[in-house]
Amino acid sequence: MSKILVIDDERAIRNTLKEILEFEKHEVDLAEEGMSAIEMFKAGNYDVVLCDIKMPQMDGIEVLDKLQEHSSETPVIMISGHGNIDTAVDAIKKGAYDFIEKPLDLNRLLITIRNATDKTTLIQETKILKKKVNKTYDIIGDSTAISKVKDIIDKVAPTNSRVLITGSNGTGKELVARWLHEKSNRSDMPFVEVNCAAIPSELIESELFGHEKGAFTSAIKQRKGKFEQADAGTLFLDEIGDMSLSAQAKVLRALQENKVSRVGSDKDIEVNVRVIAATNKNLQKEIEAGHFREDLYHRLSVIIIHVPCLNDRVEDIPALADHFIELICSEHGMPKKTISPKAIEELKKIKWTGNIREFRNVIERLIILCNKEITDQDVKTFANPVFQ
Repeated sequence: MSKILVIDDERAIRNTLKEILEFEKHEVDLAEEGMSAIEMFKAGNYDVVLCDIKMPQMDGIEVLDKLQEHSSETPVIMISGHGNIDTAVDAIKKGAYDFIEKPLDLNRLLITIRNATDKTTLIQETKILKKKVNKTYDIIGDSTAISKVKDIIDKVAPTNSRVLITGSNGTGKELVARWLHEKSNRSDMPFVEVNCAAIPSELIESELFGHEKGAFTSAIKQRKGKFEQADAGTLFLDEIGDMSLSAQAKVLRALQENKVSRVGSDKDIEVNVRVIAATNKNLQKEIEAGHFREDLYHRLSVIIIHVPCLNDRVEDIPALADHFIELICSEHGMPKKTISPKAIEELKKIKWTGNIREFRNVIERLIILCNKEITDQDVKTFANPVFQ
């Protein structure tokens, strides 16, 4: 059942629509003019709006504009007995979901409402899913070190500046990249990740730039590369310090010209991609050793964000422990376990060479092996993967 607002200055039409829609198990409110309809809309949390175009004082297009200002996600179906193509096009341009002429075709009206409510449901489900994803990828902690990282993200994310993220393995470089994307104007577009260390050097160019059919033995069909897949969005080049010099040269060209060419093709393809790179290596030393191009380094490092090791932000361990306990218990479908203050102190004493990744594994191990409350003795017994 959906909640629908009907706006029409003709009482007979309002009442007829109300009867029909309530018969279809919808909840229906009625408004006869624009101003009262707008106030009802602001207070009503409607799934769909039916709005007549020709009304006194404020016409339907003006009402549509006001509704869009308050919520652009609620589908508004425009109806009119004086419809023409220009009116319909204008309504759609203004953000209307659809346009239906009077006399209303009942079947079309009900199908349009069903499709519109399906859209509303999809939007709501997407929001819930996005919240879950964001919670999974949240940056936890309020230490001075991590607060500095968050502050830089907030300043840099709205821009299109390239970012180089540095830090040891397991510190959360990918989280920083994801939040740079989520807080940017590109957040509704793709976030495409490439682990440069996991792709053989002979395949990295095909992975990044794509290939044409027949470009090499196993190229049985044309394939878009990651640059094209990330068009209008964000491309995250993880472990870029492991990229071959030949691939580095092509990435440099792509950054300079905003163009790529697939393997086996001489045709340039324009791309609009924000590139974020990450590495656990000291790229200055890699440049001195001849393993990394200095010009590419300067292209990538407009902004450098260093992600601190967990040992440099031990004050975040209580918040991290609570976060991972809640997350992991939810994943395993079990009630949330508690952790004692003494257990937290034991966790702070550990030298976390694997950083957040290692910390999460330890918390998961404790959740599986311990009782309702994780104690300091549990940490001493199970924190080391080779326990007695």
